[in-house]
Amino acid sequence: VQLGTAGDFAILAKAGITTNSISTITGDIGVSPIDSGFIFGFNLALDNSRKFATSTQVSGIAKAADYAPSTSVEMSDAITDMEEAYNDLASRGTTSADFLNVGTGGFIGGKTLGPGVYTFGGDIFINGDLTFSGTSEDVFIIQTSKRVLQSADTNVVLTGGALAKNIFWSVAEEFTVGARSNLVGLLFVKTFVTFDTDSSLNGRIFSQTKVTLTTATITQPP
Repeated sequence: VQLGTAGDFAILAKAGITTNSISTITGDIGVSPIDSGFIFGFNLALDNSRKFATSTQVSGIAKAADYAPSTSVEMSDAITDMEEAYNDLASRGTTSADFLNVGTGGFIGGKTLGPGVYTFGGDIFINGDLTFSGTSEDVFIIQTSKRVLQSADTNVVLTGGALAKNIFWSVAEEFTVGARSNLVGLLFVKTFVTFDTDSSLNGRIFSQTKVTLTTATITQPP
């Protein structure tokens, strides 16, 4: 899965990024085509170059479409790369019936998933701890034409050397992570993404609408 310049960001969104309280972001954040006025709750300080802003909640920098012309072009390119990666992921079909609509009614809590493409025709519910098991070279793709809803107080666990950067979520509707839950992987979401109180992600967020955080911790994988 090619991220292109979208891979420069821990969070990239088209319609805004909001934190309702203090959140911690390791990596850069960016919005486009919406302007920096839709990055709420981060108390951005615009650099003298006008190419980026900084925030005490972000280890990297923040970029937006209304910053310097070079940044505007960069952000437009990143959004294009994000959308192309989403389309790529969404177009990949599973090659095995064993990877189609895993779990009764889309409930996958308590399961262990090996590498491959998992396709769901409905909502996915992470209603208990979920494990991805594989090597550092293995790729996992979870795609749905609906939503992903992760319950509160649940975890996504990696075993056998599996890496967060090789786990891809392709979601046509929204993705919601419950309070105090931990998620792993790169989220490519057609609509909005919500992380509830004290939730966390080892991965990246790519939203074609908005991202809302509540005391969340987002850590970009190396």
